Amino acid sequence: MWKNCNGQPDEFRISRARMVETQLVPRGINDRLVLEAMNRVPRHLFVDEALKNQAYSDHPLPIAEGQTISQPYIVALMTQELGLKGHEKVLEIGTGSGYQAAVLAEIADRVYTVERKSALLARARKLFDRLGYKNIVVKLDDGTWGWPSEAPFDAILVTAASPVIPAPLTEQLGDPGVMIIPVGDEFSQTLVKVTNKDGRMETSSLGGVRFVKLIGEHGWKN
Repeated sequence: MWKNCNGQPDEFRISRARMVETQLVPRGINDRLVLEAMNRVPRHLFVDEALKNQAYSDHPLPIAEGQTISQPYIVALMTQELGLKGHEKVLEIGTGSGYQAAVLAEIADRVYTVERKSALLARARKLFDRLGYKNIVVKLDDGTWGWPSEAPFDAILVTAASPVIPAPLTEQLGDPGVMIIPVGDEFSQTLVKVTNKDGRMETSSLGGVRFVKLIGEHGWKN
């Protein structure tokens, strides 16, 4: 059982289990590693104090800097579609609250996460340290450039919507490799799965979504 910094039992354990059983499993989240990760990560620590009681509800929540923490189901869906087995090197674009990176870190060998807002990154880094995530590496930068010095990546997950798939991310996707990214205009997007196998890139749609904008040189201009 996860325990907080004072060594006390996690009072949200039941809420987290209920989230998995009522929001994720009925919607087709069946990857055991993903379900276990969602059941372990203390989502309530990644939201504002005033919103803690809504942390496991079936909807996104606002965080600082005009950003959001995604609905639990979307986090689980995006993670499941990466098909992680435990040995992977993953790139996340848009650290935000840090919740998605923590879920990835429960499964993947190493997670590299990029955030352009220093206040968000500082808070997320403190949470990663507090929760003991030694396998998360953070960087303050324009995420649309990816992380060239650490490429290639087995998987790339983008947590903000871009008008197009940024070319640097495609170039940094390993072979084989999978990228999940919301693509579209500022009001509605399609969750796109990019699969790289034997040098051939293929895309497929995972349905409609709505994310905040991916700001950067290869996304939405600020």
